[in-house]
Amino acid sequence: MKQRLKHAVRDLSPAYFAMVMATGVVSSAAFFLGMKAIAYGLFVANIFFYAVLSVLAVTRLLWFPGKVLEDLLDHLRGMGFFTAPTATAVLGAQFILLEEEYPVAMVLWVIALLLWTVVTYTVFTNLTIKGEKPAFSDGINGAWLLSVVSTQSLAVLSAKLSMHYPELRLILNFFGFAMWLWGGMLYIWMISLIFYRYNFFKFNPGDLTPPYWINMGAMAISTLAGSLLILNTPHAPFLLSTLPFLKGFTIFYWVTGTWWIPMLFILAIWRHGYKRFPLTYDPLYWGAVFPLGMYTAATFEMAQAMELEFLLPIPRVFIYIAMAAWAATFYGFLRSLVRNVLMGRH
Repeated sequence: MKQRLKHAVRDLSPAYFAMVMATGVVSSAAFFLGMKAIAYGLFVANIFFYAVLSVLAVTRLLWFPGKVLEDLLDHLRGMGFFTAPTATAVLGAQFILLEEEYPVAMVLWVIALLLWTVVTYTVFTNLTIKGEKPAFSDGINGAWLLSVVSTQSLAVLSAKLSMHYPELRLILNFFGFAMWLWGGMLYIWMISLIFYRYNFFKFNPGDLTPPYWINMGAMAISTLAGSLLILNTPHAPFLLSTLPFLKGFTIFYWVTGTWWIPMLFILAIWRHGYKRFPLTYDPLYWGAVFPLGMYTAATFEMAQAMELEFLLPIPRVFIYIAMAAWAATFYGFLRSLVRNVLMGRH
């Protein structure tokens, strides 16, 4: 059993913190829509998930530093490390929304910022200077947009924290605004490459991995961050001067994310329906649940921030899609866990 645990830690996906991301955002979306029992249940579960995954990640770093370095140097797996700062920021936002625990959220903000800084400059420096690089079609997918999601998650948490700390309000709003802008620029760079890969290289069912849903999720969290900054404009004069820009780009992000939804559903049907690609549990599926929950929460917040009440039916429907996706993925996770434990016994 001990040997099997070591193998599990060694092979732990760097992207497993997407489980915390998905659970946290579905919890927040449920809270917005009055489903408080579900929201708090997922919140408690998320604290547990985050604690366990943190222990496993640190253990992996101590036991298998070579394996961690190998993942960091990989063009695809390296991007999975961005789920750690994102999960930390998402959990911090949950603490504010559900418990108004601002000190805890501030600690998580500091941890998220440190993780984001280390992962950003380690991953992109390694990918730049490494000697051998994969072909373009093999080296990029939707997981690259986790760097955008990670950046925007800090913008979201900064905007939320600024509402409670008057002495830091200007700094936090400026930082949040700066991260929001940088995340948008990063998305433009990366989605151009991803769209090029989509349309000019052969695309097999196995290439359409769940992280491609981050195409939409990155725009959804950008919408959420923009909506929170709009709500903060009365308390930050410099934001007030940019209000038309804030509103325009927030809608721009929302429309772009909305465009991706039918496209991604069509491609999923093509992958699993037409091409009969097997639908089996993969930790990467948490990266598909997160965008559905984030689109729900972002649309709700944007409707509130801009007084666009006619959009509210969208999150009222999407919350059920997000919860169904979370439940299906969690069921797959439990089945995989039980199967691995039983195999370990034999």
